[in-house]
Amino acid sequence: MCVVSNRNESILKATSIVHPSIPHYSCMWHIWTNIRAKFKKEHLKLSELYYATAWSYTLDEFNERMSKIEEIDPRVKAYLYDIGYHRWSRVHATVNRTWTMTSNIAESLNVVTKYARELPIVELLQYMRTLLERWMKEKLLKAKGTFTYLGFKFNKELDDNRTLSHKLRVRASTDCIHTVLNGVRRYIVCLENKRCSCGQFQLDEFPCPHALAALRHRDESFEQYCSPYYTRKNLLCTYEIPVNLLPDASKMECAIIYI
Repeated sequence: MCVVSNRNESILKATSIVHPSIPHYSCMWHIWTNIRAKFKKEHLKLSELYYATAWSYTLDEFNERMSKIEEIDPRVKAYLYDIGYHRWSRVHATVNRTWTMTSNIAESLNVVTKYARELPIVELLQYMRTLLERWMKEKLLKAKGTFTYLGFKFNKELDDNRTLSHKLRVRASTDCIHTVLNGVRRYIVCLENKRCSCGQFQLDEFPCPHALAALRHRDESFEQYCSPYYTRKNLLCTYEIPVNLLPDASKMECAIIYI
C-alpha cells in the first residue's frame, strides 16, 4: 500500500500523520507539469524520455535514460534527483506500485463537478453521491460482463504478452529456472520466485512475455503467477460496497433540526 499524490506540503504532512507507516509517492504526471513549466526550452525533447525513465523496469534502463536527460538539460536531472528517485521511479520505489504510477482521481472529480460546486451544500452532496453511485454501478456491470480469470484490462495485457512470447526460444536449466532467448538478447526467468531479468515479472506482479514462454515450455498455466488484485473475483469485490442512499429532503431537514 502507498499514497500517490502531487507534492503539496499539506498532503505530505497529513498522510505522514494519518498513515505514518505508508510510503508517499509523487504522481509522475504532476512532476512532468512542473518540469514543463520550469524548463520550457527543452520540454518537447524531454516528454517521452521522462516517462520512459519513470517506467523503467531495471536500474540499467533507468541510468541510461537519465544520462540522456542530463545531456539534454542537466538542470532537469538535478530537479528529479532533489525530489528523490524513489518518489517517481518505479524501479526505485520501496513498495511495488505495479501499474499505479499516477493518480488523477482528483482531476477527474474536478472536471465533472465544475458546475455542481456552485450548488448549495445539500444539492452538491446529492450530486456527488449520485455520481459515485453511477460510476460504481457502471464498473460493477463491466466487471460482471468479464468471464475470464483476469479482469478485462489485465486479460488484454496477458494476450499481448502471450503473442510476444511465441517468437521466443526457451532453454530449461532446472524445473524453475529458464533461459529465454529473443534474438541475441538473453533473459533469465525464475518461476519459483516469480522473477525475470527484464524486471517486468516482479514489478508488475504479472507474467512478462519471457515468463509466459517459460510457462508454455513447462505446459503450465499462468494463474498462480498473477497478482490476485488483477482477477475478476477481486474486481467484483471492489464494487460490492454500496454507495449509501440519502432519505427524502424533508426527512433530512428533520434530522438536521433534531441534531
